[in-house]
Amino acid sequence: MPGLFFVYYIQAMKPVFSIQRGNTPLLVSIPHAGVLIPDKISPRLTSCARSLPDTDWFVERLYKWVADIGVGLLVANYSRYVIDLNRPSDDAALYARSGTGLLPVQTFAGEAVYRPGMQPDEAEMVMRLQQYWQPYHQQLNIELQAIQQKFGYVVLLDAHSIVSQAPKLFDGTLPDLNLGSNKGSSADPGLVSGCMAALAANPDYSLVLDGRFQGGYITRHYGCPQMGIHALQLEISQSTYMSGHPPAYAASRSTQLQVVLRGLVDTLINWSPEAV
Repeated sequence: MPGLFFVYYIQAMKPVFSIQRGNTPLLVSIPHAGVLIPDKISPRLTSCARSLPDTDWFVERLYKWVADIGVGLLVANYSRYVIDLNRPSDDAALYARSGTGLLPVQTFAGEAVYRPGMQPDEAEMVMRLQQYWQPYHQQLNIELQAIQQKFGYVVLLDAHSIVSQAPKLFDGTLPDLNLGSNKGSSADPGLVSGCMAALAANPDYSLVLDGRFQGGYITRHYGCPQMGIHALQLEISQSTYMSGHPPAYAASRSTQLQVVLRGLVDTLINWSPEAV
């Protein structure tokens, strides 16, 4: 039922994710905006890590409006420091340059996530996969299948944000808007070009396709145009909607950015394989 709100519980845990089901071919996934840290993990983190510097801050707020126009919205509630939902379960590397892994032990800035001697072992990794990673991906798969059954195809937008400068991850300053299609393999070329045109509508934002961020595990794993599943990742520079020290949500910047995001979402909703 459109707009119906669900949560997933594991015993006495807080919700692993929230899901609002829609009535369009589009599903938006937000895997990195969560800030929850289990009580058994938090004391083991460094003071730097407990401030959650690598969170995709306020991305769920940027996209909250999509549920009002019938778009499905899946949002993770736990921090990526618990487990990174956009990494494969076998922790295989996604990028040639150093990344942060399935269970991150370093921040983007290279700071330790865990206090000395308190890093998770393999048994804990298996436990976290079962309690956090698998439920999110099971629900993501359920939603994709349900939408595809209804419309004959499905479009997935994996929504992210990141600091504009992270020397350990990439050189220089990141473009404002970074669309990833796994080098054109995760979505129909016509859909990709339409999305690029929508994002380019406001020349104030710099834009790149398949640059440093070509799409993480979610985009690469689920995106299969031949099977009717079209997946894209949008990585937004946090400087486009945040300001101050520490950074905070900037309403005026966000409003301007949301105009561009509305154009992108409209493109994703209105596109169909039959229109190609």
